[in-house]
Amino acid sequence: MTAIDLPPPIVVVVPAHNEATHLPRCVRALMMSALCVPNPVTIVVVLDACTDGSAALAEEFSPEVHFVEVDAGNVGAARAAGFEYARTSLPAVGEDAWYATTDADSVVNTDWLVRMTDADRHGDADMVLGVVHIPVWRHFSPAAARRYLRAYRAKGDRGEGHGHIHGANMGFRARAYWHVGGFRPLSSSEDVDLVRRFEDAGRVVHRDRHLSVATSDRRNGRAPGGFAEHLRDVDDPDGTHPSGVSA
Repeated sequence: MTAIDLPPPIVVVVPAHNEATHLPRCVRALMMSALCVPNPVTIVVVLDACTDGSAALAEEFSPEVHFVEVDAGNVGAARAAGFEYARTSLPAVGEDAWYATTDADSVVNTDWLVRMTDADRHGDADMVLGVVHIPVWRHFSPAAARRYLRAYRAKGDRGEGHGHIHGANMGFRARAYWHVGGFRPLSSSEDVDLVRRFEDAGRVVHRDRHLSVATSDRRNGRAPGGFAEHLRDVDDPDGTHPSGVSA
């Protein structure tokens, strides 16, 4: 294979705030997924204002995984810091790269990167949006789980597409990402904001309901108005659904 035929690099960014319990499983799953694509893959974990000893994990996973520490206390800023690190500190990663991101409490399938970067599935898409599933319900009642699944499936019933946006399962071309300005320092819905700017710029967004990532059903999330808050809202059928939730 000549240099001109080399597949473009992939960068996966994982923002983490006090996720020492979840991070090892998340990172190991990403490393397995990276082995299944011909592209060179760099995993960047952004430790954001961590006080739980998460930084010690760098010794376990380095040098295969890059760990970056910030003190933003903001998921949008943490995701942005990961991609900025890739652009400024990884000379082999140019604007032809494919960027992807997931969450520290989520676990990707082994074929996650294979499916996300499959041109036969997504054509010339500038962004690919997947879905999430909860494999084990530990913190909510069966009734709440049923309500959630009914609503989630209804929103996802769009042929091969779906109506969801999850920072835990999205990817995009580096050139398009920088063109729209990247992630903004939003404490929640930073993923929704990025998708909106891709669409406003006329970029091609492909929604793949078969591209799924496992995530947790924890009640107390890291981002206000995020997925955990959405689950708590579903658990209270008489409550009001918070606006802007990207589920």
